[in-house]
Amino acid sequence: MNEFIEKVNTFIDQHRDDIIATWRDIVNLESFYGDAEGVNRFAARIRKEFEKEGFVCRSIPVGGGHGDVLVGTLGDDRSGAPIMFSGHMDTVFPKGKQGENPFHIEGDKAYGPGVLDMKGGIVIALYTVKALNHIGYNKRPLKILFAGDEECLHYGAKTADVLMEEGRGAACAFNMETGLIDDKICVSRKGKTEIQIFVEGVEAHAGNEFELGRNAIVEMAKKVSDLADLTNLEAGTTVSVGVIKGGTMSGAVPKHCEVAVDMRATKVAEMDKVKKQAEAVCAKTYIDGTSTTFKYTTEMLPFERSDAGMKLYQKVHDIALSSGLGDHDCKDLGGSSDAAYLTIAGVPSVCSCGVRGQWNHTDREYAVVESMFERPKLWANVIAQLF
Repeated sequence: MNEFIEKVNTFIDQHRDDIIATWRDIVNLESFYGDAEGVNRFAARIRKEFEKEGFVCRSIPVGGGHGDVLVGTLGDDRSGAPIMFSGHMDTVFPKGKQGENPFHIEGDKAYGPGVLDMKGGIVIALYTVKALNHIGYNKRPLKILFAGDEECLHYGAKTADVLMEEGRGAACAFNMETGLIDDKICVSRKGKTEIQIFVEGVEAHAGNEFELGRNAIVEMAKKVSDLADLTNLEAGTTVSVGVIKGGTMSGAVPKHCEVAVDMRATKVAEMDKVKKQAEAVCAKTYIDGTSTTFKYTTEMLPFERSDAGMKLYQKVHDIALSSGLGDHDCKDLGGSSDAAYLTIAGVPSVCSCGVRGQWNHTDREYAVVESMFERPKLWANVIAQLF
Protein backbone atom coordinates (compact mmCIF):
# COMPACT_ATOMS: atom_id res chain seq x y z
CA MET A 1 0.00 0.00 0.00
CA ASN A 2 1.32 3.46 -0.88
CA GLU A 3 2.56 5.58 1.99
CA PHE A 4 -0.14 8.26 1.56
CA ILE A 5 -2.89 5.61 1.64
CA GLU A 6 -1.58 4.42 4.99
CA LYS A 7 -1.43 8.03 6.22
CA VAL A 8 -5.03 8.73 5.17
CA ASN A 9 -6.38 5.58 6.77
CA THR A 10 -4.41 6.12 9.97
CA PHE A 11 -5.56 9.74 10.19
CA ILE A 12 -9.22 8.79 9.91
CA ASP A 13 -8.85 5.95 12.42
CA GLN A 14 -7.22 8.34 14.88
CA HIS A 15 -10.11 10.80 14.53
CA ARG A 16 -13.08 8.46 14.86
CA ASP A 17 -14.26 10.13 18.08
CA ASP A 18 -13.89 13.59 16.52
CA ILE A 19 -15.92 12.53 13.49
CA ILE A 20 -18.76 11.28 15.70
CA ALA A 21 -18.64 14.41 17.86
CA THR A 22 -18.86 16.71 14.82
CA TRP A 23 -21.65 14.60 13.36
CA ARG A 24 -23.56 14.73 16.64
CA ASP A 25 -23.14 18.49 16.87
CA ILE A 26 -24.49 19.31 13.42
CA VAL A 27 -27.36 16.80 13.52
CA ASN A 28 -28.49 18.41 16.77
CA LEU A 29 -28.36 21.81 15.05
CA GLU A 30 -31.68 21.75 13.21
CA SER A 31 -31.99 23.03 9.65
CA PHE A 32 -35.53 22.48 8.36
CA TYR A 33 -35.87 23.69 4.77
CA GLY A 34 -38.85 25.86 5.77
CA ASP A 35 -36.76 27.71 8.36
CA ALA A 36 -34.27 29.82 6.39
CA GLU A 37 -32.77 31.31 9.56
CA GLY A 38 -32.14 27.84 10.93
CA VAL A 39 -30.54 26.71 7.68
CA ASN A 40 -28.28 29.76 7.65
CA ARG A 41 -27.26 29.17 11.28
CA PHE A 42 -26.30 25.66 10.27
CA ALA A 43 -24.36 27.04 7.28
CA ALA A 44 -22.46 29.41 9.57
CA ARG A 45 -21.54 26.48 11.82
CA ILE A 46 -20.07 24.30 9.08
CA ARG A 47 -18.50 27.31 7.39
CA LYS A 48 -16.31 27.72 10.47
CA GLU A 49 -15.20 24.10 10.19
CA PHE A 50 -14.18 24.44 6.56
CA GLU A 51 -12.52 27.80 7.15
CA LYS A 52 -10.34 26.15 9.81
CA GLU A 53 -9.05 23.94 7.00
CA GLY A 54 -8.13 26.93 4.84
CA PHE A 55 -11.30 27.46 2.80
CA VAL A 56 -12.36 30.94 1.76
CA CYS A 57 -16.14 30.86 2.03
CA ARG A 58 -19.11 33.01 1.12
CA SER A 59 -22.88 32.72 1.28
CA ILE A 60 -25.09 33.41 -1.73
CA PRO A 61 -28.74 34.41 -1.12
CA VAL A 62 -31.21 32.69 -3.46
CA GLY A 63 -34.50 34.42 -2.62
CA GLY A 64 -37.87 32.81 -2.10
CA GLY A 65 -37.43 32.83 1.67
CA HIS A 66 -34.96 29.95 1.39
CA GLY A 67 -31.60 29.29 2.98
CA ASP A 68 -28.42 30.48 1.27
CA VAL A 69 -25.95 28.48 -0.83
CA LEU A 70 -22.61 28.02 0.94
CA VAL A 71 -19.59 28.18 -1.37
CA GLY A 72 -15.95 27.76 -0.39
CA THR A 73 -12.59 27.16 -2.06
CA LEU A 74 -9.30 25.84 -0.70
CA GLY A 75 -6.10 26.40 -2.72
CA ASP A 76 -7.44 28.83 -5.27
CA ASP A 77 -3.84 29.46 -6.34
CA ARG A 78 -3.29 25.79 -7.22
CA SER A 79 -3.16 24.73 -10.85
CA GLY A 80 -6.00 22.93 -12.57
CA ALA A 81 -9.76 22.97 -12.19
CA PRO A 82 -11.20 22.38 -8.72
CA ILE A 83 -12.50 19.12 -7.32
CA MET A 84 -15.91 19.73 -5.80
CA PHE A 85 -17.97 18.41 -2.90
CA SER A 86 -21.64 19.26 -3.38
CA GLY A 87 -24.88 18.61 -1.55
CA HIS A 88 -27.40 20.29 0.74
CA MET A 89 -27.65 21.49 4.32
CA ASP A 90 -31.42 21.42 4.87
CA THR A 91 -33.57 18.55 6.15
CA VAL A 92 -37.27 17.64 5.93
CA PHE A 93 -37.77 17.61 9.70
CA PRO A 94 -39.62 20.61 11.20
CA LYS A 95 -37.95 22.37 14.09
CA GLY A 96 -38.46 20.61 17.41
CA LYS A 97 -40.07 17.53 15.87
CA GLN A 98 -37.59 15.13 17.44
CA GLY A 99 -36.88 16.97 20.70
CA GLU A 100 -33.62 18.37 22.02
CA ASN A 101 -30.29 16.71 21.16
CA PRO A 102 -31.92 13.94 19.11
CA PHE A 103 -28.69 12.38 17.75
CA HIS A 104 -28.06 8.96 19.24
CA ILE A 105 -26.35 5.70 18.37
CA GLU A 106 -27.89 2.28 18.87
CA GLY A 107 -25.58 -0.58 18.03
CA ASP A 108 -24.06 0.06 14.62
CA LYS A 109 -26.64 2.69 13.57
CA ALA A 110 -27.01 6.42 14.23
CA TYR A 111 -30.33 8.26 14.34
CA GLY A 112 -31.45 11.89 14.24
CA PRO A 113 -32.94 14.46 11.82
CA GLY A 114 -30.77 14.51 8.73
CA VAL A 115 -28.25 12.04 10.14
CA LEU A 116 -28.38 10.32 6.74
CA ASP A 117 -29.86 12.94 4.41
CA MET A 118 -27.43 14.52 4.36
CA LYS A 119 -25.49 15.81 7.33
CA GLY A 120 -23.38 12.69 7.44
CA GLY A 121 -22.21 13.51 3.90
CA ILE A 122 -21.14 17.00 4.93
CA VAL A 123 -19.04 15.60 7.78
CA ILE A 124 -17.50 13.07 5.39
CA ALA A 125 -16.55 15.89 3.01
CA LEU A 126 -15.01 17.81 5.92
CA TYR A 127 -12.89 14.89 7.11
CA THR A 128 -11.91 14.00 3.56
CA VAL A 129 -10.47 17.51 3.34
CA LYS A 130 -8.79 17.14 6.73
CA ALA A 131 -7.18 13.90 5.60
CA LEU A 132 -5.99 15.46 2.34
CA ASN A 133 -4.52 18.41 4.24
CA HIS A 134 -2.82 15.96 6.57
CA ILE A 135 -0.98 14.24 3.70
CA GLY A 136 -0.08 17.58 2.10
CA TYR A 137 -2.35 17.28 -0.94
CA ASN A 138 -1.97 20.34 -3.17
CA LYS A 139 -2.57 19.15 -6.73
CA ARG A 140 -5.83 20.98 -7.35
CA PRO A 141 -8.16 23.41 -5.59
CA LEU A 142 -10.94 21.89 -3.50
CA LYS A 143 -14.40 23.44 -3.52
CA ILE A 144 -17.61 23.03 -1.52
CA LEU A 145 -21.07 23.87 -2.86
CA PHE A 146 -23.91 23.24 -0.40
CA ALA A 147 -27.51 24.34 -1.07
CA GLY A 148 -29.94 25.39 1.66
CA ASP A 149 -33.21 24.35 0.04
CA GLU A 150 -32.81 21.04 -1.80
CA GLU A 151 -35.59 19.32 0.13
CA CYS A 152 -38.18 21.67 -1.41
CA LEU A 153 -36.51 21.30 -4.83
CA HIS A 154 -35.48 24.99 -4.75
CA TYR A 155 -39.05 26.02 -5.58
CA GLY A 156 -39.36 29.77 -5.98
CA ALA A 157 -35.61 30.40 -5.64
CA LYS A 158 -32.67 30.85 -8.01
CA THR A 159 -30.66 28.04 -6.39
CA ALA A 160 -30.37 25.88 -9.51
CA ASP A 161 -28.85 28.80 -11.43
CA VAL A 162 -26.37 29.43 -8.60
CA LEU A 163 -25.35 25.76 -8.53
CA MET A 164 -24.73 25.71 -12.27
CA GLU A 165 -22.82 28.99 -12.22
CA GLU A 166 -20.63 28.03 -9.25
CA GLY A 167 -20.15 24.47 -10.49
CA ARG A 168 -19.20 25.37 -14.05
CA GLY A 169 -15.54 24.67 -14.77
CA ALA A 170 -14.96 22.15 -11.98
CA ALA A 171 -12.91 19.08 -12.88
CA CYS A 172 -15.44 16.78 -11.22
CA ALA A 173 -17.98 16.68 -8.40
CA PHE A 174 -18.75 14.27 -5.59
CA ASN A 175 -22.35 14.82 -4.53
CA MET A 176 -22.42 13.88 -0.85
CA GLU A 177 -26.02 12.69 -0.84
CA THR A 178 -27.20 9.60 1.03
CA GLY A 179 -24.89 6.65 0.48
CA LEU A 180 -26.61 3.49 -0.68
CA ILE A 181 -26.92 0.62 1.75
CA ASP A 182 -25.37 -1.74 -0.83
CA ASP A 183 -22.30 0.56 -1.14
CA LYS A 184 -22.92 1.30 -4.83
CA ILE A 185 -22.19 4.65 -6.46
CA CYS A 186 -25.02 6.52 -8.16
CA VAL A 187 -24.32 7.58 -11.76
CA SER A 188 -27.77 8.91 -12.73
CA ARG A 189 -31.10 9.90 -11.22
CA LYS A 190 -34.52 10.59 -12.62
CA GLY A 191 -35.72 14.16 -12.62
CA LYS A 192 -39.00 15.06 -10.97
CA THR A 193 -41.66 17.55 -12.02
CA GLU A 194 -44.87 18.06 -10.08
CA ILE A 195 -47.92 19.59 -11.72
CA GLN A 196 -51.32 20.45 -10.24
CA ILE A 197 -54.32 20.34 -12.55
CA PHE A 198 -57.68 22.00 -11.84
CA VAL A 199 -61.00 21.34 -13.59
CA GLU A 200 -63.98 23.65 -13.13
CA GLY A 201 -67.42 22.45 -14.11
CA VAL A 202 -71.01 23.49 -13.30
CA GLU A 203 -72.61 22.47 -10.03
CA ALA A 204 -76.19 21.16 -10.15
CA HIS A 205 -78.62 18.95 -8.26
CA ALA A 206 -77.89 15.35 -9.27
CA GLY A 207 -81.59 14.45 -9.36
CA ASN A 208 -83.55 17.46 -10.54
CA GLU A 209 -80.99 19.26 -12.73
CA PHE A 210 -78.52 16.61 -13.75
CA GLU A 211 -78.48 17.65 -17.40
CA LEU A 212 -77.61 21.24 -16.43
CA GLY A 213 -74.50 20.16 -14.55
CA ARG A 214 -70.98 19.73 -15.94
CA ASN A 215 -69.19 17.08 -13.92
CA ALA A 216 -65.64 18.19 -13.06
CA ILE A 217 -64.76 14.77 -11.63
CA VAL A 218 -65.76 12.92 -14.79
CA GLU A 219 -63.76 15.37 -16.92
CA MET A 220 -60.78 14.90 -14.63
CA ALA A 221 -61.17 11.11 -14.65
CA LYS A 222 -60.74 11.08 -18.42
CA LYS A 223 -57.65 13.25 -18.06
CA VAL A 224 -56.25 10.96 -15.34
CA SER A 225 -56.49 8.06 -17.77
CA ASP A 226 -54.70 10.10 -20.44
CA LEU A 227 -51.98 11.07 -17.97
CA ALA A 228 -51.44 7.46 -16.97
CA ASP A 229 -50.96 6.58 -20.63
CA LEU A 230 -47.93 8.90 -20.74
CA THR A 231 -45.93 6.42 -18.66
CA ASN A 232 -43.22 4.75 -20.75
CA LEU A 233 -41.34 2.25 -18.63
CA GLU A 234 -39.03 1.34 -21.50
CA ALA A 235 -37.81 4.95 -21.58
CA GLY A 236 -37.79 5.17 -17.77
CA THR A 237 -40.64 7.70 -17.75
CA THR A 238 -43.42 7.54 -15.15
CA VAL A 239 -46.49 9.71 -14.64
CA SER A 240 -48.35 9.12 -11.39
CA VAL A 241 -51.52 10.87 -10.19
CA GLY A 242 -50.93 10.82 -6.46
CA VAL A 243 -53.70 13.04 -5.07
CA ILE A 244 -57.25 13.75 -6.25
CA LYS A 245 -59.85 16.02 -4.65
CA GLY A 246 -63.32 16.93 -5.84
CA GLY A 247 -66.98 17.27 -5.07
CA THR A 248 -68.91 18.09 -1.92
CA MET A 249 -71.60 15.40 -1.70
CA SER A 250 -72.97 12.52 -3.75
CA GLY A 251 -76.24 14.37 -4.50
CA ALA A 252 -74.57 17.20 -6.39
CA VAL A 253 -72.84 17.27 -9.76
CA PRO A 254 -69.35 18.43 -8.71
CA LYS A 255 -68.12 21.86 -9.77
CA HIS A 256 -64.44 21.38 -8.92
CA CYS A 257 -61.79 18.68 -9.12
CA GLU A 258 -58.00 18.85 -8.78
CA VAL A 259 -55.12 16.41 -8.93
CA ALA A 260 -51.42 16.43 -8.05
CA VAL A 261 -49.22 14.60 -10.55
CA ASP A 262 -45.66 13.30 -10.20
CA MET A 263 -43.72 13.04 -13.49
CA ARG A 264 -40.24 11.48 -13.66
CA ALA A 265 -37.81 11.01 -16.53
CA THR A 266 -34.18 10.02 -17.00
CA LYS A 267 -33.27 12.76 -19.49
CA VAL A 268 -33.90 16.49 -19.66
CA ALA A 269 -35.25 16.21 -23.23
CA GLU A 270 -37.64 13.45 -22.17
CA MET A 271 -38.88 15.55 -19.24
CA ASP A 272 -39.57 18.45 -21.62
CA LYS A 273 -41.48 16.06 -23.88
CA VAL A 274 -43.62 14.70 -21.02
CA LYS A 275 -44.43 18.21 -19.81
CA LYS A 276 -45.69 19.15 -23.28
CA GLN A 277 -47.77 15.95 -23.38
CA ALA A 278 -49.29 16.73 -19.98
CA GLU A 279 -50.12 20.24 -21.15
CA ALA A 280 -51.84 18.76 -24.20
CA VAL A 281 -53.94 16.57 -21.89
CA CYS A 282 -54.98 19.70 -20.00
CA ALA A 283 -55.87 21.48 -23.23
CA LYS A 284 -58.24 18.74 -24.38
CA THR A 285 -61.88 19.02 -23.24
CA TYR A 286 -64.18 16.01 -23.05
CA ILE A 287 -67.22 17.64 -21.44
CA ASP A 288 -68.36 20.93 -22.97
CA GLY A 289 -68.74 23.60 -20.34
CA THR A 290 -65.77 22.50 -18.25
CA SER A 291 -62.46 24.34 -18.14
CA THR A 292 -58.98 23.22 -17.13
CA THR A 293 -55.99 25.08 -15.73
CA PHE A 294 -52.67 23.85 -14.38
CA LYS A 295 -49.53 25.02 -12.61
CA TYR A 296 -46.11 23.50 -12.04
CA THR A 297 -45.26 23.39 -8.35
CA THR A 298 -41.78 21.87 -8.06
CA GLU A 299 -39.12 20.57 -10.41
CA MET A 300 -35.65 19.06 -10.28
CA LEU A 301 -34.15 18.08 -13.61
CA PRO A 302 -32.67 14.64 -14.32
CA PHE A 303 -29.08 13.79 -13.38
CA GLU A 304 -28.25 12.17 -16.70
CA ARG A 305 -25.84 9.30 -17.16
CA SER A 306 -23.07 10.74 -19.33
CA ASP A 307 -19.81 9.54 -20.87
CA ALA A 308 -17.83 11.96 -18.69
CA GLY A 309 -19.67 10.86 -15.58
CA MET A 310 -19.08 7.20 -16.35
CA LYS A 311 -15.37 7.85 -16.91
CA LEU A 312 -15.23 9.46 -13.48
CA TYR A 313 -17.09 6.54 -11.95
CA GLN A 314 -14.70 4.06 -13.58
CA LYS A 315 -11.71 5.92 -12.14
CA VAL A 316 -13.34 5.89 -8.70
CA HIS A 317 -14.04 2.18 -9.02
CA ASP A 318 -10.52 1.29 -10.13
CA ILE A 319 -8.74 3.44 -7.54
CA ALA A 320 -10.92 2.09 -4.73
CA LEU A 321 -10.33 -1.48 -5.82
CA SER A 322 -6.57 -1.10 -6.16
CA SER A 323 -6.38 0.69 -2.80
CA GLY A 324 -8.20 -2.09 -0.96
CA LEU A 325 -11.27 0.09 -0.37
CA GLY A 326 -13.93 -2.09 -1.96
CA ASP A 327 -15.45 -3.04 -5.29
CA HIS A 328 -18.11 -0.37 -5.80
CA ASP A 329 -20.64 -1.09 -8.54
CA CYS A 330 -22.69 1.73 -10.10
CA LYS A 331 -26.43 2.30 -9.95
CA ASP A 332 -29.18 4.42 -11.52
CA LEU A 333 -31.76 5.81 -9.07
CA GLY A 334 -35.30 7.14 -9.30
CA GLY A 335 -35.01 9.94 -6.73
CA SER A 336 -33.56 13.28 -7.80
CA SER A 337 -30.55 15.30 -6.57
CA ASP A 338 -28.53 18.43 -7.31
CA ALA A 339 -25.98 16.37 -9.22
CA ALA A 340 -28.39 17.13 -12.09
CA TYR A 341 -27.41 20.80 -12.24
CA LEU A 342 -23.69 20.13 -12.03
CA THR A 343 -23.97 17.68 -14.91
CA ILE A 344 -25.97 20.21 -16.94
CA ALA A 345 -23.13 22.68 -16.23
CA GLY A 346 -20.70 20.19 -17.80
CA VAL A 347 -19.17 18.81 -14.59
CA PRO A 348 -18.55 15.02 -14.48
CA SER A 349 -20.36 13.92 -11.33
CA VAL A 350 -21.07 10.92 -9.16
CA CYS A 351 -23.69 10.84 -6.42
CA SER A 352 -24.58 8.95 -3.21
CA CYS A 353 -21.11 9.70 -1.84
CA GLY A 354 -22.27 10.25 1.74
CA VAL A 355 -22.87 8.04 4.74
CA ARG A 356 -24.73 4.81 4.00
CA GLY A 357 -28.17 4.13 5.43
CA GLN A 358 -31.91 3.82 4.80
CA TRP A 359 -35.37 5.31 5.32
CA ASN A 360 -34.69 8.92 4.31
CA HIS A 361 -37.35 11.46 5.34
CA THR A 362 -38.89 9.20 8.02
CA ASP A 363 -38.56 8.84 11.78
CA ARG A 364 -36.74 5.56 11.03
CA GLU A 365 -33.96 7.31 9.10
CA TYR A 366 -30.63 5.82 10.15
CA ALA A 367 -27.01 5.83 9.06
CA VAL A 368 -24.42 3.05 9.32
CA VAL A 369 -21.81 4.40 11.74
CA GLU A 370 -18.84 2.52 10.29
CA SER A 371 -19.42 4.11 6.88
CA MET A 372 -18.61 7.49 8.45
CA PHE A 373 -15.03 6.28 8.61
CA GLU A 374 -15.00 4.21 5.42
CA ARG A 375 -16.17 7.01 3.16
CA PRO A 376 -13.57 9.72 4.01
CA LYS A 377 -10.88 7.07 3.53
CA LEU A 378 -12.39 6.25 0.14
CA TRP A 379 -12.74 9.84 -1.13
CA ALA A 380 -9.40 11.07 0.19
CA ASN A 381 -7.61 8.16 -1.48
CA VAL A 382 -9.57 8.59 -4.71
CA ILE A 383 -8.93 12.34 -4.91
CA ALA A 384 -5.24 11.94 -4.13
CA GLN A 385 -4.87 9.57 -7.09
CA LEU A 386 -7.51 10.96 -9.46
CA PHE A 387 -5.41 13.27 -11.64
